[in-house]
Amino acid sequence: MMTVYDFIVKTASGGKKSLQAYKGKPMIIVNTASKCGFTKQFKELQYLYEEYKDRGLVILGFPSDNFNNQEFDDIEETVEFCQVNYGVTFPMFAKVNVKGHGADPLFCYLIEQKKGILTEGIKWNFTKFLIDQNGQVVERFAPQTNPLKMKKSLEKLFNE
Repeated sequence: MMTVYDFIVKTASGGKKSLQAYKGKPMIIVNTASKCGFTKQFKELQYLYEEYKDRGLVILGFPSDNFNNQEFDDIEETVEFCQVNYGVTFPMFAKVNVKGHGADPLFCYLIEQKKGILTEGIKWNFTKFLIDQNGQVVERFAPQTNPLKMKKSLEKLFNE
């Protein structure tokens, strides 16, 4: 059975990282954009990360430029923007495509596991996928869902 641990992703610095490194930890995987109306969600994501990282939570941010070119061209600029403006300390990865031809295999897998309500693909920035400690996609949250509304689902994962 395939899990998110089967994927290798590109880091912001250009290296490769196996998601196997996060085995046994709950994760939130999110496609992000620095110039989006939902960009303020970085603040809430960082809050969740700080609140739950001691319990194992990992948040993985994947910048994407698929929706109205709302991401910087330079990944270093993206990472700096997130750190300076929102205090982001969770891992940010290389920019990826999350839809269409050439979509990143990880996001193809996430979409396959949890279809959206109105569309099966990703319709905008800040679509959030909750992954359990076994690497399974357990829930999908819409772009407009404030990350703090994920607390109940996170608590459920920690109590299983």
